[in-house]
Amino acid sequence: MVKFKKTRFTILGEVSILEVSERIKGIIDEIKLVASDYGNKVVVAFSGGMDSTAAAILCALALGAENVELVHVTYGPYTYSKTPLIVEKFAQKFGLKCTFIENRGQEKIWRYGPSCNMCTRQVKMGTVLAYANGRLVVTGSNASDTWGQTGLKVFNGMYAPLGNLSKAEIKAILDYLGISIERIGENANREGCKLKHLLKPLTNPDFHGKAVVLANELVLKYFPEGNEIANVKIVGPLSKNVAVVNVKPMRDGVDKLVWELSKIDVIEEVVVADRPLKLVVVANPSIYRVPESRYWIVEGRLKPEFAVPINVEWHESKNNKLRTFHVVEVSEWTDYATENEPCSRNSNESSVTSSTTSCSCTTPSVTPPTPMNLVSWGDR
Repeated sequence: MVKFKKTRFTILGEVSILEVSERIKGIIDEIKLVASDYGNKVVVAFSGGMDSTAAAILCALALGAENVELVHVTYGPYTYSKTPLIVEKFAQKFGLKCTFIENRGQEKIWRYGPSCNMCTRQVKMGTVLAYANGRLVVTGSNASDTWGQTGLKVFNGMYAPLGNLSKAEIKAILDYLGISIERIGENANREGCKLKHLLKPLTNPDFHGKAVVLANELVLKYFPEGNEIANVKIVGPLSKNVAVVNVKPMRDGVDKLVWELSKIDVIEEVVVADRPLKLVVVANPSIYRVPESRYWIVEGRLKPEFAVPINVEWHESKNNKLRTFHVVEVSEWTDYATENEPCSRNSNESSVTSSTTSCSCTTPSVTPPTPMNLVSWGDR
């Protein structure tokens, strides 16, 4: 039997303890109903992040640990080194069977530009579905992602019991059950995948792939905890890897990290994001010509993982092999102080469907911009 130590609290955000308890009961009842059509046994696509952890625990409560199998897809060097240890530790703690399957199909997808959604669908979920062989596959999809926004809970042999929940509600459930999430990558609430920090095509795994793998394993050596953000973005033309260090809040030790990064043979330049940045991005015409697509790349893909305000300058790609986008250049956003006020006003006034402004600024960094030059180590 799976047992949990419930945390005592009165309010989690705007969700009361009674509401959390009732919500858990409702999800458990639904899991029992859905799983009954599949022999009451499920396979959980388990990353180790907050969403898949909540899904796994609720399935164990509903069906019994013996009827729940975790399947974790690893991506070779693009998986953080401590991920398997964290996943295995979780499985053992709650008496759940766990199977690891390696699939490096990301390299083929990323060859044509960054595409997390395609990786999730084809590499992660495709691998788990094939392994499940007809068993119901449970995912941690929720209201914050594309699938959750469709309103569908059961689709193509997959089931999303958290489909209508927000991140805050999922966190409230885990807090109620006394379950904490161990940090895998830069963020404890998400799975750890280094390749998402490569903001250009992976045309040469031994060059582009090596840079993003070594850099993002290294950043967690210096900043293993206590950060809102800790990653290294790899940008620049295909012939040059530029490492952009994002640590928020800014902390002592960044200089040592920069020194080590500068010694990596496939990294030619290191930039510390300690002031607003301007990114030059080329995109496939299907993205460049659709304001909503550009909006979501900036708002949902780039801004949340940069430690400072960013401004994006878009260009239409002439390379017909580029399916998504490519950050070809990074520099200091020197006009940030004068552009920020009207830029923020325009951003607040625009909607997703009417966002035509070229402004892509974020909220100010925890560390205010300083008058010093942007830290660049490529020529040292």
